[in-house]
Amino acid sequence: MKRLLVLPLLIICVVSKAQHYSVENCDVLVIGGGTGGTAAAIQSARLGAKTVLVESGDILGGMLTAAGVSCTDGNEYLDGGIWNEFRQLLYKHYNNTKLNTGWVSNTCFEPHVGDSIFKAMASREKNLRVYYGYNLYTVTGKNQRLTGAVFIDNLQYTKINIQSKIVIDATETGDVMAMAHVPYDLGMDDPAISGETEAREKNNIIQDLTWAAVLKEYDEKSDHTIPRPEGYNPSLYFCSCLNAPCDKVSWDGDVTKMLRYGRLPLTPGQQFRKYMLNWPAHGNDIYLNVVESDSADRNAAFRKAKLHTLGFIYFIQTALKMKNFGLAEDELDNGLAFIPYNREARRMHGVVRMNLDHIKDPYRDDLYKTGISCGDYPVDHHHAQYPGKVPDIKFPPIPAYNIPMGVIIPEKMDGLLVCEKGISVTNLVNGTTRLQPVVLATGQATGALAALSVKYNTAPRNLPVRTLQQTLLEAHCYLMPFTDVPVLNPDWTAIQQAGLCGILKGSGMPMGWANKMYFYPDSMVTGDDLLRFKYAIPDKGSRPPLSIITNDKRKINCRELEPFFSLASKRIQLKKNTGPDALTKLMQDSWKRTFGREYLPDEKISRADFARLVQIYFPQVFESPVTLIDKR
Repeated sequence: MKRLLVLPLLIICVVSKAQHYSVENCDVLVIGGGTGGTAAAIQSARLGAKTVLVESGDILGGMLTAAGVSCTDGNEYLDGGIWNEFRQLLYKHYNNTKLNTGWVSNTCFEPHVGDSIFKAMASREKNLRVYYGYNLYTVTGKNQRLTGAVFIDNLQYTKINIQSKIVIDATETGDVMAMAHVPYDLGMDDPAISGETEAREKNNIIQDLTWAAVLKEYDEKSDHTIPRPEGYNPSLYFCSCLNAPCDKVSWDGDVTKMLRYGRLPLTPGQQFRKYMLNWPAHGNDIYLNVVESDSADRNAAFRKAKLHTLGFIYFIQTALKMKNFGLAEDELDNGLAFIPYNREARRMHGVVRMNLDHIKDPYRDDLYKTGISCGDYPVDHHHAQYPGKVPDIKFPPIPAYNIPMGVIIPEKMDGLLVCEKGISVTNLVNGTTRLQPVVLATGQATGALAALSVKYNTAPRNLPVRTLQQTLLEAHCYLMPFTDVPVLNPDWTAIQQAGLCGILKGSGMPMGWANKMYFYPDSMVTGDDLLRFKYAIPDKGSRPPLSIITNDKRKINCRELEPFFSLASKRIQLKKNTGPDALTKLMQDSWKRTFGREYLPDEKISRADFARLVQIYFPQVFESPVTLIDKR
């Protein structure tokens, strides 16, 4: 498999000078220790796969840490899996104080704290080895199958060739898939191809990126003004807040409110408060499309982004008279992020390409049944800094949604999975799937898929969807975005399974920055639900006749379940009964065993109770195969 010709000439020249060369074998190779890559590596190792994670820097967590975006967006009520573990460890570090210290987010933290938590989580996994300071040089493979990659250290002294059964592209911009010549998209989509009425035209416009920073609020009378940055132009930051000069309607908030956008919690014993600087309104967003550039051109462009952020800081300190706010010398690179916050990357052509219609109406087809992670953030794009005309795109309201398994699997290439922002979604959908908790959850699912594929010696595309889903449910990962059923609910797994089977559907509610999908566990089961249950049973011989028609909203009672139990009695491990009262006795025993209460034939059934009944007495419903690609 050939490497891309755009690799920097410098690296090509010095590789031959590397004095140390080693070859290592593993089950799963994760390239990139960002948000998704870190979660993927940890989950893969937890499932017993010998896993190697290679990160070019020395920080784990990517946009959550190295990029300095340590106030997260989304998934406040979908806090399962590693996302929940991470948050609980943050609460522990901050002595269980609130994490919503900044008004933009319910989860804020200092970047170095996030990095230390991820490193501690990784170090506890005996099957995980992490390499820091190694850059991707090329990938290896044959016959449309990726087999590994070669890396060279930052000093260009040591080269390692890591061969694996599964490679995960967790890079910030999809560099592995590009090297492997996997088809991908970059920029906005042609509506004729994406199928989205909201899409406007095919172009190369991507979202603005941000070189974030962390400021520290020192004593009010102190002066921490930085030197005037090269090329400083104060007009770039006009209208950033009410205190700034502006010839049009400004953002409705003063400089103090602007800074408190990303106010971070105080580590115990810490004297001065820190602030994340990731401000979109005439702040430090900048348009740079260097995804396809080589490292030299990227670094030159990134210097421009750093100077733009330094200019904003200088503007805050001088024009806005906040000279006591200086760069936090104990965070990141003396207060500046190590890497940019890339909102957009190459987007792989996958087995499934998720478009906006899949989110607007999650039940339009059966892809939701293959869900592996969830999100609740709206479609949000940053295009204010593009130096030209951006097509007028109307972003529709959306409910909470789930992400299908097919988006992390390439359409044709084997041996490769993709997480981070490179998953197979449209440009519009990337505006919500790019958010940190979603990427973390999708990364965890990707790591699970890789490890299970190794365990069962099968290509990821051939692994049964339910096998992956059951593993993720056991890790308490949300696969259906039911925001009113927390993980601690005793029926959580049963409800998730019932939702994935389509027996009990949720109600999506667009709600601004925290969209919802409600399950309503205490509501009663309807005739429609019972009819869906009937056709979800794979054995046609266990489908009883029902006097129910479509759109039956009548609340059913327990007696209407008796035909199902009668036909499924051979599968129920209860004492056999004979005689005319056998079915009644069967129902009484089932109810007593399941709910600890008396069976009342006329009692209406709640959705939560029904989900539990299906899980216990009709497991074949969830165990039956589900198609990775919706063919309807």
